[in-house]
Amino acid sequence: MIKPLALKNKLFPTNLIQGPLAGVSTAPFRRLTWRYSQPAFSCTEMISCKTILHQSKQLLERFVKKDPQEGPVCFQLSSNHPLELAEATKRVTDYGADLIDLNCGCPVKKIRSKGAGSSLLSQPSKLSQLICAMKQNTSVPISIKIRVDGGSDEKYNQEIAKVVSDAGADFLIVHGRHWTEHYETPCRYDEIRFFVEQLTIPVIGNGDVACVDSLKKMLATGCAGVMIGRAGVGQPWLIKKLMADIKQEPFSIPSMKEIGLIFMEHATQLADLLGNEKFAILQMRKLAKYYGRGLKNRMEFCAAVNSCENLNQLKYIVETINEDKDYAIQQTRSSWHSP
Repeated sequence: MIKPLALKNKLFPTNLIQGPLAGVSTAPFRRLTWRYSQPAFSCTEMISCKTILHQSKQLLERFVKKDPQEGPVCFQLSSNHPLELAEATKRVTDYGADLIDLNCGCPVKKIRSKGAGSSLLSQPSKLSQLICAMKQNTSVPISIKIRVDGGSDEKYNQEIAKVVSDAGADFLIVHGRHWTEHYETPCRYDEIRFFVEQLTIPVIGNGDVACVDSLKKMLATGCAGVMIGRAGVGQPWLIKKLMADIKQEPFSIPSMKEIGLIFMEHATQLADLLGNEKFAILQMRKLAKYYGRGLKNRMEFCAAVNSCENLNQLKYIVETINEDKDYAIQQTRSSWHSP
C-alpha cells in the first residue's frame, strides 16, 4: 500500500521513489519528476567518487547540482575504496544530499573491473568497510542498492543480508535480477521478499514497476517502499498516476501539447546545466522515444529529433508535432541539410 516511509531520521509522506538512471537523472529530470509526482525522493545518476574528488567544477556540476525547485535527493555513489568513499560522502553531504546510496548493482564491465558496482556483492568484507566509511562521515540515511543472486551460481543473498545488517546500513534497495540478467528476465519478487523477511531495516523493491498491477506485485513482497526506474523516463507524472491508480482515483495524463512543453523545458534546463546546447541535444535525442510514447508518428518525431542540432530546431519539431503536421517534419529535416 502507499504509505509514509521512515528512513533513519527522515519521514517521507509516500513510499514511491524515482530511481537512478545513467544519462537521465540530472537536476532537470528530477525537477520535473518532483513537480508532477512528488515522490519520496529522487536519485542522482551514479557518481564515481573520483569525479567528486578530482573533476573540474563544470563537469561536477552535472552530477551534484540540486535544483531549488526539486524535492529530496539521494546521491548515488560508486567506489571500491573506503577512504575515497568517506571523503566523497562528506562532500555530497555538504552539497545537500538528503540520503546517500552506494551502488552495488551496476553490471557494466568498466565499473566491475574497478571492483565497484555489482562486483562488491562478491566482496562482503570490502562492502562492510565501505558501509562503515559512509556511516562515519554523514548524518543522513545510508543505503546500498544491490541485485539478487537470481539464477546464477553466486549464492550471496544470505551473506549480503548479514553484511548490510551488521555494518549498519539504514535501508536496502533491491533490484530483483542478477547482474548478468537482462530486462527480458522477469523480476524475482521472491528474492526481494527474502531480504524483507531477513532484515529489520526498510527494504525498497525495484524492478519492472510501470503500472498499477506491477506496483501491486512489488508491494506484495512486503517491501517498505518501491523504486521506479526506466518507466519514469518521459513520464514525470508516472508516480502520481500510480498513487491515483492504486487508490482508484481519477488521473488525467497530460495532452501531447503539454508533453511537448515538458520535453522542451527538460531540454532547455539541461542546456543550462551542461553549459552546452549541443550536448543537451545529444541527450534529448535519447529521450525522444520516451516523451513520444503517445504519438501516432513517433518514429518520424524521433527521426526529426535525431537530425536537429539546436534548441530552436527542437522547438520547431515539437510545435509541428503538436499541430499534427507530419509533412512539415520531413520538410524541415530536408531544409536543415540543403545546400
